[in-house]
Amino acid sequence: MIEKPIWLEQAAARPNDHARHEAEVRQTLLTKPPGALGRLENVAIRLAAMQGVARPQVERVHIAVFAGDHGVAAEGISAFPQAVTGEMVKNFAAGGAAISVLARHLGATLEVVNLGTVNDPGPLDGVLNLQIAPSTANLAREAAMTPAQLVQALAAGRDSVERARTQGIALYIGGEMGIGNTTAAAALACAVLNAQPENLAGPGTGISAAGVTHKAEVIRRALALHAPHLSDPLEALRRLGGFEIAALAGAYASCARLGLPVLVDGFIASVAALAATRIYPGAAAWFFYAHASAEPGHRLVLKALDAAPLLDLGMRLGEGSGAAVAVPLLRLACALHNEMATFAQAGVSNKD
Repeated sequence: MIEKPIWLEQAAARPNDHARHEAEVRQTLLTKPPGALGRLENVAIRLAAMQGVARPQVERVHIAVFAGDHGVAAEGISAFPQAVTGEMVKNFAAGGAAISVLARHLGATLEVVNLGTVNDPGPLDGVLNLQIAPSTANLAREAAMTPAQLVQALAAGRDSVERARTQGIALYIGGEMGIGNTTAAAALACAVLNAQPENLAGPGTGISAAGVTHKAEVIRRALALHAPHLSDPLEALRRLGGFEIAALAGAYASCARLGLPVLVDGFIASVAALAATRIYPGAAAWFFYAHASAEPGHRLVLKALDAAPLLDLGMRLGEGSGAAVAVPLLRLACALHNEMATFAQAGVSNKD
């Protein structure tokens, strides 16, 4: 079993109960019936507690996209060739990817972290090239990562959050890119939830029904191979995860450690969040869930997290794109909470 890094032994921050109470009181004073803004009210209240202020804001958003290749791609579980991972890193750097467009329009900072691609794109402006290895190992035949590689990947996520924190970021989004990573995420979720592969394997990049059946069988073989070691979530992450999934888990745990709100993206990001909650107690208090992915296993993961996603748009791109699309919703929740008049200010009669 891998030894947990020291920084993961530190306690998670706790949302501020006083700020939560102040925000709850303010919601009762605004010119609307109680609960009339539905879940937008709870979003604002939770953000207030996370930020320790009665009037929260999410203007400064940081998006980190972690890229990494997967050895399990050798099992033929993707519709796209492995070269796409490195090519997409170039696309991120050039500003042509969906998340690049969304980050620009949100005024968000975008950081791309290359953790290891088979076709190394080399130095690129705006890309932090860490290259833990060209790829993880094939999880269907051996552990995906060595203990040292897992520690490096977790630390990459931690360091990304610490960089964001120094910039005064109010909200953190983690994205991912890696051919084969829906297989790794599904395998990890199966291990953590003791679920069957057919309930978590999905089309990913667009494979056929026969391809999904094959993917589930690859996952089943992997679970059988690693079965004696899967009771420990950190060891399950090492054996079945990927560099980018581990980096996301490390980032989410670090956000909880430092008290930074997180907007979790789709299926793969949610599996990383699930791993983070099992590895780092208290992490879940810092998570919002952006959307319900079209990847079929996502709903099972969301249920395990007791998560209510903000949007359901049929998205399954990854990259942090679904979370980016949900940012305006959080901003509007804050604007309503902060700028609506109270009954007293507006001269409107309150409820008896």
